[in-house]
Amino acid sequence: MTKGVKDMKNIVLIGMPGAGKSTIGIVLAKRVGFKFVDSDLVIQEKEGKLLHEIISEVGNDGFIEVENRINASLDCNESVIATGGSVIYGEDAMRHLKEIGTVIYLKLSYEEINKRLANLKDRGVVLKENQTLKDLYNERTVLYERYTDITFECDGKSIEQIVTDLSDLLTTLQN
Repeated sequence: MTKGVKDMKNIVLIGMPGAGKSTIGIVLAKRVGFKFVDSDLVIQEKEGKLLHEIISEVGNDGFIEVENRINASLDCNESVIATGGSVIYGEDAMRHLKEIGTVIYLKLSYEEINKRLANLKDRGVVLKENQTLKDLYNERTVLYERYTDITFECDGKSIEQIVTDLSDLLTTLQN
C-alpha cells in the first residue's frame, strides 16, 4: 500500500469519454490499496439498463438527472471512483464527490480524445442534436476545470506512467 494515500477518503476521476478513467481507476486502486467504483456501472445496475438505453428512454436531460441522483448518493470510502464524462453537469453530484474525495481531472487534448473514440452513441455519451465531439470537448473542459482539485495531463503517457505519476503525486500531497 502506498504510504499516505490511505489517509484520503476517496479519489474521484473525471474527464472526457475515452480519457481512461475506468482503466486508470482500476490500476490506481490496485496500486494504492483502494476499492474501485465505476459510477457508470452503478447507474446501470441501479436502473437495470445500459447507459445508451437510459438515454434513449428518458433523453439527455433525464439521463443527467439519473446520473446526478446516483452519483450524489454514492457512499464509498477508500475508493477510486471513475465517473461518467457527463457527471460534471450534475451540481449535486459534483458537490457530493468533492466532499467525499479528491477530484482529479484526467486531461487529454481534443486530438487524443478524437483518436480514441469510435461510436459515441453506443458508449452512452450525452450529445445534443447536431453537437460535434469538438463542441462537446469545448463545453465540458470548462466544467472539468471548474470542479477539479488536481488537473493531470495525460497526453503521450501510457496507463502505467499515468498511474505511477498519480500515485507519486497523491503520496506527496499526503506527506
